[in-house]
Amino acid sequence: MADLIVKSAVKDQLDDQNVAADFYDALDEKVAELLEDAAQRAEDNDRRTVQARDL
Repeated sequence: MADLIVKSAVKDQLDDQNVAADFYDALDEKVAELLEDAAQRAEDNDRRTVQARDL
């Protein structure tokens, strides 16, 4: 699986929280699912361009 998230950016966003190591893998999986679903919606609407409305 590709690393879709930047750990330092997540850590910066959650600056008041500790982040468990397995959180990054779980977040990466969720992002991959979100991207896959958005790509499918674009394809279902006969588009090759994924747009914000596909999220």
